[in-house]
Amino acid sequence: MATCDRCGKQVGMPYRCRFCGGTYCEEHRLPENHECPGLDEWNDPAGVFGPEETGREEKSRVGRAVESVGATGGPLGYLRGNVAYVFLGLMVIVTALRYVVPALGISPVSAQNLFTLNTTNLLWVYSWFTSIFAHGGFTHLFFNGIVLYFFGPTVERRVGSGRFAALFLGAGALAGVAQVVTAAFFGQYTAVLGASGAIMAVMGVLTVLNPSLRVYIYFILPVPLWLFTLGFAAYSLFVTSVGGIGSGGVAQVAHLAGLAVGLVYGAYLKSQGGRAPDELTLGGGPGGPGGPGRGRI
Repeated sequence: MATCDRCGKQVGMPYRCRFCGGTYCEEHRLPENHECPGLDEWNDPAGVFGPEETGREEKSRVGRAVESVGATGGPLGYLRGNVAYVFLGLMVIVTALRYVVPALGISPVSAQNLFTLNTTNLLWVYSWFTSIFAHGGFTHLFFNGIVLYFFGPTVERRVGSGRFAALFLGAGALAGVAQVVTAAFFGQYTAVLGASGAIMAVMGVLTVLNPSLRVYIYFILPVPLWLFTLGFAAYSLFVTSVGGIGSGGVAQVAHLAGLAVGLVYGAYLKSQGGRAPDELTLGGGPGGPGGPGRGRI
């Protein structure tokens, strides 16, 4: 039998405190229940905790507010693991708003500046992002949406929801800006909208992480992802060289810029280790292979 150092109770299976070395009963085994002197040195690197544990406590203090917002049950807890689907929903909502806004009496010019990134509003930062979610019609939205549906969650699981959001929004904005700046360089007015630049970045990441990934075009034709990506890039380059940077009403430069961002980020991720799944099914190519619309991405 042993005696509890706190209450004097005789115990057959005593607990020894790893901080002060005392012997305690079940009731007083926790440091806070026996006034453990180690509690006074809680934040002392040379005391109770070593450097590694102290670092974790410091990180907890600094990031507590941010982590609580995104934690399960927090205001943004739902977004964890679901950002791709949230963006897909935003694409539907913003595209629908393009048809609602004119009925509210907003001028066509104001609507153009609200939903597109164009030569005249290039410095209006909000349009860098609203233009990502707005689309030129159902076909445009459908093909961008179906690729995001299949590719997005895969990349999000690999990089985390926060980094996926940064990749999608950053690549989408950069792709749109690249298209408008290139058009301005050639003295052309252009207006772009659509998520294809962002989606091409997502596809670029997967291409680097798993180039042999099988994708099924229109749910029928299986091809390795590297060939799918190479073919799409080659097509964009060919069309651009023959018909110009906005040939066919499609923002080809934006496609290539988004893909470049994805390939670079994918290379970084690969250097850190990791792979993607071995099979995906796709319903179509990024941006949609048809339909009218200038500067569609």
